[in-house]
Amino acid sequence: MALPPNKPKKTIEIPRNYFIWGPTMNGKSYLASEFPNPVIFNTDGNAAQIETPSVDLKNERDPKTGAIKVSVVEQMLGLIKDLEKGGHGFETVVIDVIDDLVTLIEQAICEENGVDYVGDVPYGKGWGLRKTFITSIVVRLKALPMNVIYISRYATKLEGTLEKSIPSLGDKDLNVVNGNCDLNIMCQKIGKKYLRRVVDRRKNYQRDWIEDERILKILDSVIGAFDKGSASEPQTENKDERQTQPVEQKKTLTEIAEEVSVELDDGSIATVVAEKDKDVVSSEDNESNGADPGIAQYVEDNPPPANEPNTTVKAPRTAKPGAPRAPRAPRTK
Repeated sequence: MALPPNKPKKTIEIPRNYFIWGPTMNGKSYLASEFPNPVIFNTDGNAAQIETPSVDLKNERDPKTGAIKVSVVEQMLGLIKDLEKGGHGFETVVIDVIDDLVTLIEQAICEENGVDYVGDVPYGKGWGLRKTFITSIVVRLKALPMNVIYISRYATKLEGTLEKSIPSLGDKDLNVVNGNCDLNIMCQKIGKKYLRRVVDRRKNYQRDWIEDERILKILDSVIGAFDKGSASEPQTENKDERQTQPVEQKKTLTEIAEEVSVELDDGSIATVVAEKDKDVVSSEDNESNGADPGIAQYVEDNPPPANEPNTTVKAPRTAKPGAPRAPRAPRTK
């Protein structure tokens, strides 16, 4: 395999891997079935009871001996191989429920090694096989040119005195599965309404990145699927258009003053008269413009009162400046 060119490459900006979780009967499987052309790998044995194309995931047993004849690991790897070949027409693969798939893998490991618990397999081999199988399935599913959906159930844990909702999938397995997903969606039924809410996401997805209208319609029904900001570039004004726009002539203060007029309370008009050397505000009080000639006479006969002299006498100082203060009386308890 050759090295890639030393230059930035186009990235995938569309979410394709989803982790959906929530309480039972709260719309998880219904949301997954809305994705285009799904095939469901089912763990509850209800494949025959749903219209969507589906496969029952199970450890197939020999009817005579009861021993596992085909393990769920072999079944999953075979199904993934068929999806990798293409030509099947499916666009979405759903693992419903990932918690049960993990349990079936542990069951197959324990029975093959004759133990009741994965940790009882010597030298940590059981845990190693378990991690290898789960990681291999998740990585190979992610490499498919399809939408991949993992469904998990609901659990709670205490953080101090508060109860927090979490997926029922264990922490270690959750790190593997959710770490390979683009959107973490919680489904919850409140009253008669079904709520879909994004808990975590790989990047701030934008609506205009999604070219498939079917996916866009689904994600529009999920709260927080898209970033509130716009991904489109800000519109810039065309330089040529900016130059062709008429430029408004800036007026001088004198020109603005000539256009200003203010009506006074008495009905007279105070205008700003611009002279060559000074600007003054005057009230036109001649008889020709309708002003009252008695106003000027009233102001002349009733001038404002003159400021009276300050006759306040300051109290004499009882002590000379710089004289020591008298000692204070001792405090009593």
